[in-house]
Amino acid sequence: MSAEVLRLRRVGVRCGSSMLLRNVDWTAHADESWVVIGPNGAGKTTLLQVVATLLAPTHGSVEVLGEPLDGADLADLRTRIGMTSTVIGDQVPPTEKVIDLVLTAAYGILGRDTEDYESSDVTRAVELLDALGCPHLIRRRFATLSEGERKRVQIARSLMADPELLLLDEPAAGLDLGGREDLLARITGLLRDPRSPMMVLVTHHVEEVPPGFTHAMLLRKGSVLAAGPLTEVFTEHNLSRCFGVPLQVERRAARWAARAPRLR
Repeated sequence: MSAEVLRLRRVGVRCGSSMLLRNVDWTAHADESWVVIGPNGAGKTTLLQVVATLLAPTHGSVEVLGEPLDGADLADLRTRIGMTSTVIGDQVPPTEKVIDLVLTAAYGILGRDTEDYESSDVTRAVELLDALGCPHLIRRRFATLSEGERKRVQIARSLMADPELLLLDEPAAGLDLGGREDLLARITGLLRDPRSPMMVLVTHHVEEVPPGFTHAMLLRKGSVLAAGPLTEVFTEHNLSRCFGVPLQVERRAARWAARAPRLR
């Protein structure tokens, strides 16, 4: 079995009187790729923030990339983790050019100032943008991009520092059908690349799971309902419990769909 990337034991996160996560156990290995799925308020983003070392758990223990968070050099550990989220996108300076947004990830900052970058950094940034289908956006300002373009640029940025773990927080949210399918195809391409980091993707919808993911976790009200190989977790029984409605689930050509039975 490959090396452990994540190890969470009885992790809980409390905010005031609310428990956002309860007794989460999770072990993920380098040769796996995980989907975390559940309804609104399930705790998905909270879990991702814990794994990204941005939020300390109230209870339990967490190890990321072999480092226990209690006592780890978090600044150093975060350089080994790539992450995309709407929160990061909202923090980008409105005048920031796409090439600069990707370049600054090499130093863990947002907003280019007077830094000098090696030609190798520029080459890598351009190659990543090309791999995500947006080399033509290099000189555009991030604020002028469409939602789909922003998502692809953010993934390029998250890969700039050559991370060992890549966290994708609802990457297909807000995209139209064409934009979603293009993005999912590019994520599948990354999954197939042996140089790519281990991935964790958060979503509300099984339809947004790209082909190639191996494992899944279902969250509801901060608790894990099921976790393991994706084909064992994505059952009608499990997904119906997770979302609180009867669901019919089907898989075609490595893609998943779930819907409520037709009303008579």
